[in-house]
Amino acid sequence: MSRIGKKPIEIPAGVAVSRAQSEIKVKGPKGELSAKIPEGVEMVMGDGSVEIKRRSDDRKDRSVHGLTRTLVANMVRGVSTGFEKALEISGVGYRAELSGNVLKLVIGYSTPAEYVIPEGISVKIDRQVNLVVSGIDKQRVGMVAAEIRALKKPEPYKGKGIKYAKERIRRKVGKSVGA
Repeated sequence: MSRIGKKPIEIPAGVAVSRAQSEIKVKGPKGELSAKIPEGVEMVMGDGSVEIKRRSDDRKDRSVHGLTRTLVANMVRGVSTGFEKALEISGVGYRAELSGNVLKLVIGYSTPAEYVIPEGISVKIDRQVNLVVSGIDKQRVGMVAAEIRALKKPEPYKGKGIKYAKERIRRKVGKSVGA
C-alpha cells in the first residue's frame, strides 16, 4: 500500500471537491482547478476529507495511487492558499520591471529580455531584483519560474544571473597565473 496514497486529504472550509466521471474539480476562494483521474483509482468523499483508493493491486494502479493523491492535495492547497516561487537576480545593473503582463529583464544582453506572463500566474517585483511568482496551480508556477530562470542561469564564477531564492550556486575558482 502506498504510504502517501492512503493518507486522507483534509478539505479546508470554503473549498468544494466534486467528481464527474473521470475528472475531479476543486473550487475555492482563489479559483477553480480540474484534473483527469486515472482509471485505476477512485475518490471516496468523507466529511471534511477525501481519500484516494485504488481498485486493484496490479502494477499500474499501484503506480498512480500516490501520484493521484498528491495531485489532488496540491489542487486543494492551491485553491485555498496558493503557491509561490521566489527568484533573485544578481549582477551589476541586472534588474526587472513589469509592464502589464510582460516582464522585462535587463540581464546583460544588448536588449532587455521579455517574458509574457501566462494567464493565472502573477509576478511581484521587490527592489527590482527579487521576483515572486505565484498562482493556484503548482505545476504552472514552477514551470513559469523555471522559464524565467532559464533566460539567464547563474554562472559559477561570479554568480551572476537569475536563481531561486534558496538555491546555492557552487562557485568555481577563476584562472590562476602559474609561476
